[in-house]
Amino acid sequence: MLYYSKGSKDYAFTSEELKAALVEIYGKLGVRKKVLALPPDFTRFHSFAGTITEMTWEYYGDALTDVLPALGTHAPMSDSEISRMFGNVPRSLFRVHDWRNDVVTVGTIPSEYVQQVSEGKLDYTWPAQVNKLLAHGGHDFILSIGQVVPHEVIGMANYNKNIFVGTGGAEGINKSHFIGAVYGMERIMGRAESPVRSVLNYASTHFTSHLPIIYIQTVVSKDSSGKLQIRGLYAGDDFECFRLAAALSLETNFEMVERPVKKAVVWLDPEEFKSTWLGNKSIYRTRMALADGADLIVLAPGLKEFGEDREIDRLIRKYGYAGTPKTLAAVEQNQELRDNLGAAAHLIHGSSEGRFSVTYCPGKLTREEIESVYFHYASLDEMVKRYDPEKLADGFNILSDGEEVFYISNPALGLWAHRDRFLS
Repeated sequence: MLYYSKGSKDYAFTSEELKAALVEIYGKLGVRKKVLALPPDFTRFHSFAGTITEMTWEYYGDALTDVLPALGTHAPMSDSEISRMFGNVPRSLFRVHDWRNDVVTVGTIPSEYVQQVSEGKLDYTWPAQVNKLLAHGGHDFILSIGQVVPHEVIGMANYNKNIFVGTGGAEGINKSHFIGAVYGMERIMGRAESPVRSVLNYASTHFTSHLPIIYIQTVVSKDSSGKLQIRGLYAGDDFECFRLAAALSLETNFEMVERPVKKAVVWLDPEEFKSTWLGNKSIYRTRMALADGADLIVLAPGLKEFGEDREIDRLIRKYGYAGTPKTLAAVEQNQELRDNLGAAAHLIHGSSEGRFSVTYCPGKLTREEIESVYFHYASLDEMVKRYDPEKLADGFNILSDGEEVFYISNPALGLWAHRDRFLS
């Protein structure tokens, strides 16, 4: 059922309109006594989910008993991140999702279905795993909050990804990511329907339909002054609210460049991007816009690690972003990668497959570390002097010496492509 639907590419919700919309949604749902909120973590700071969670707490008061950020494989939020993102929501309400230990399997999708949706590329079973708090917490309202935006693993982020990946377990996350990687990232990004989404939809229908889950989905973009705005807000308990949000996101967050980009410069906010696990959005989201032989320069002052999980960081350092053939061969030959298919998928996603060069300019990793995983290295100070984020505007720029660069101030907010690659 769809409880709320409003938005357009040029619309901008005010704080008062957002609060009124939430009051309308919650009023339709009736009185609730034990509420669990599932917002994203700090890596989705720009989603407005923190503001929505705070308004939800103001509405429900003591009935909001638990806030479980949907970390997936990300590092737990710090106290300062919680305060910045969620405002006055009491710190005592927050729980930490442990993706390796704190989950239960609510059902298993047969291998025949995985084989069907992956076009025969994979034939393993898939466990639908969720945090124990969802399955056994006794809540009469589970509020899944998030932003719909183009995504490299599933096509469009959020909806039931927030449940089965955001609060999922190691096997479910690993196998879902690998489905997307093997199927082909460029066939998935920007599309509401994908093999991974089909798997999650199957799980929602067969294994969690009894849970009182309501989805609140935002669509966010910058206005002409660079300020973030909520362009759309959709709420419901089924695919329809996601479908509507995905349609607006594709219209709002997707940019079809007029010509293939020969040099791109991407800025990674140091508070948001500390690992290549997240920072490789600079690769995922631009790859369909880049010309063959293009240069991608990533300005990453906060970069200090490869994976946010110690084991995944070790695997990335060991195997590197070597491309699909070498990664698939490594999976065949090494049990540790077969046990961490999500890491293997990430290694595939983060490779240019030799089609363009990726130069990382890190704040805290060394040249040796960057080059060991098959990226190029350049000095952050030197590159910032040449490609100054304070002077570049999003999109095409012509420098004083005539060089043309395509600048992106936050790769997490969109998807860029040239028509030939997006439609192929």
